[in-house]
Amino acid sequence: MAPRANWKGFLRLSLVTCPVALYPATSDTEKVSFNQINRKTGHRIKYAKVDADTGEEVANDDIMKGYKIDTDTYIEVSKDELDELALESTRTIEIDEFVPRADIDSRYVIRPYYLVPDGKVGHDAFAVIRETIRSMDKVAIGRVVLTNREHIIALEPLDKGLMGTLLRYPYEVRSETEYFDDIQDVKITKDMLDLAKHIVEQKSGSFEPEQFEDRYEQALIELINQKRNGLGTKTKAAPKSTGNVINLMDALKRSLASEKQAAPAAEKAKGKKPKKAAAGQREMLLPISGGGKRAAKETVKETPKKAEKPARSAARTKKAG
Repeated sequence: MAPRANWKGFLRLSLVTCPVALYPATSDTEKVSFNQINRKTGHRIKYAKVDADTGEEVANDDIMKGYKIDTDTYIEVSKDELDELALESTRTIEIDEFVPRADIDSRYVIRPYYLVPDGKVGHDAFAVIRETIRSMDKVAIGRVVLTNREHIIALEPLDKGLMGTLLRYPYEVRSETEYFDDIQDVKITKDMLDLAKHIVEQKSGSFEPEQFEDRYEQALIELINQKRNGLGTKTKAAPKSTGNVINLMDALKRSLASEKQAAPAAEKAKGKKPKKAAAGQREMLLPISGGGKRAAKETVKETPKKAEKPARSAARTKKAG
């Protein structure tokens, strides 16, 4: 089932307008998730909204927003008052300017979305805006309201659609100076730099996301498989730290030698067909010993589809934005 649009409205470049829909480009729903349960009863933990002073549960209709200005003093703001703040970007992404992609500091990037025409009309206007951005080799900057907050959005062509990336405001980005001031100024010799460059050359390649697998996710699935089948779990020893580097030049030389030895194996691995998905996501969960109603499906190696996740309650709806 295709995901629901997080936002629907209009995309506008001057007098050119078309209806569009905004969809999330990423998802965390495939990851193993946990519920909190009572250790004594095994029942799921639920949270109630209670009055901090009286301890009594409060109905949703009696809950409103408040801005704290002092201890136990709040400025109350109603939903109607918030709705009156509705901006034009609530329904329209107005392209304000075009900037080079390199001008956008990566610290300002929040998350990506897909922007597509909404319905059967407006595809020609959408194509005009998309190809204009593509031909200029720039990124279009506009604003959009998601979850009642206005965000900066950067639009750039992606295949037949547009990728919209939410951006942070300057006040949300911390200055690096307060963190970097205590870093010592050290002098690096040419020999050290040359050795480090050789190591980089040995490890250089193209970024292929499909070559990476979520090892923690895979370990979680293996752990749950073991527990579902009544198998004991083994505690792995924590990896030993190598400690501080005493001789940096010696460490660089040993690193380079190690990378040269590993290079043939890496080249051989590159020649193999890339994995379509991480192993932890591809493998089906093992069946529960003895079968029964709770038994999982048998492993199907020839069907590299989405991994069957451990039994859980209905998926929670995740808010956009």
